[in-house]
Amino acid sequence: MSDDSIEFLAKYKDWVAVKRISITPETPPEEIVLQISGIRQSVDRKSFEILGVNTKAIDEYATTLTKGVRKSFPALAETVQKLGTKEVKEVLKGATNGKEELAEIAQTYLFRRVVQGLQFDFDVNHELLQKAYPKLKIPKPLGRRPKA
Repeated sequence: MSDDSIEFLAKYKDWVAVKRISITPETPPEEIVLQISGIRQSVDRKSFEILGVNTKAIDEYATTLTKGVRKSFPALAETVQKLGTKEVKEVLKGATNGKEELAEIAQTYLFRRVVQGLQFDFDVNHELLQKAYPKLKIPKPLGRRPKA
């Protein structure tokens, strides 16, 4: 019997995140990594929101930058080149309510969302794990339950 586990609980205002897994010798490494990546994704996104970055506005803009663009390194380079424009700076200014101290943080979020929009990523995530381990059961988010 193992006492190993991963337990993550966060509550801040209306945000609640709970991730738990008991780890036994039979627990495959991919299930452990799935939980860790879920924690990271929850914390990453919420960190920008807590600081006051309008992530929804940036998500919408990132979608316009990547819509119809095929996954390739040349396309990634071309799209990233667009991030230095005056238009992008205005979008980021709006997404931070003009708070200059958040400009670089918002830019980081936009860069990440553009890269992800082109189906590249920086970290291990649920989609990547699902491709590598098709039998891995990705937990569905809690929500409304169907009527019986």
